[in-house]
Amino acid sequence: MYLSMVVPCFNEGHGLQRLHDALVTALSGHVGDYEVILVDDGSTDATLVEARRLAAADPRFRYVSLSRNFGKEPAMLCGLRHARGSRVALLDADLQHPPELLRRMLVVLESGYDQVVARRSRVGEGRCRTALTRTYYRLARWLLDVPLQDGAGDFRVLSRRAVDAVLSLPEHHRFSKGLFSWIGFDTAYLPYRNVRRRAGRSRWSVPALLDHAVDGLTGFNTKPLRPAIHLGGALVALAAGGGGRVLWRAAGGGAPRPSGLLPVTLGLAGLQLCGLGVLGEYLGRSCAEAKRRPHYLVKEVGPPSRPAPAGTRPPAAELAR
Repeated sequence: MYLSMVVPCFNEGHGLQRLHDALVTALSGHVGDYEVILVDDGSTDATLVEARRLAAADPRFRYVSLSRNFGKEPAMLCGLRHARGSRVALLDADLQHPPELLRRMLVVLESGYDQVVARRSRVGEGRCRTALTRTYYRLARWLLDVPLQDGAGDFRVLSRRAVDAVLSLPEHHRFSKGLFSWIGFDTAYLPYRNVRRRAGRSRWSVPALLDHAVDGLTGFNTKPLRPAIHLGGALVALAAGGGGRVLWRAAGGGAPRPSGLLPVTLGLAGLQLCGLGVLGEYLGRSCAEAKRRPHYLVKEVGPPSRPAPAGTRPPAAELAR
């Protein structure tokens, strides 16, 4: 078994040495042969410098540097395309995904699964964030056509069959949690206690998290468009009823009461704008998919210091040439 580990990095130069030491310690004596692919997602600090240094000092470490910051999803896709192993792990560079858990995950994977997903607890999170996250997953269970597990993130180990399945999906707007769920295959979940970040700050701001949430909710269904149809029909019925009442009062010599028209008008305008926003989200996605731009551009690739072991395969990027 040859294990590839994909690690997206954005401004993680201060922690790459710590990541290297943790991975070497966790895998020593347990995994015979492996590689670590550091994907520099357009960092503005010394991440690329550190990646070059680690690749020069340890032949098991390689790196790919993107031309700018494309986001975590494209960085993960890039790493998966460059992975050569029969088993591929995804983990973060900040050590919130404990490397020592990889040993257990690999044992479970070898028992017949194609995906083993680490599912974290929410210990140590703020109450507001926990409540919002749980609300999102309840909404996702109702809306999405694929199941999402609360606490199951990108920390996972995949078989080559699962990796190839994910790489075969061409969409531009990628929501990996949904994609990993969509491909199916036998999946196991391993719980682990939430780990605080060792250093630095999370790059996931509130707007970025909201955008990511919208990507998930709109990427695997068209259900948000359905309420617009039903709501439109209901409003037409209400308008017909209100118009009939006005005509009835006018026929009886009474005058309509306009005092309640302003809030009704504003409410209807708000509903129309919401409906247009949902429709615009889907149209924007269709436009982005039609352009067929690449998910990312590579600036520099750290050449492998040694030939790939027997039984591995060239990176998907090389196979496509």
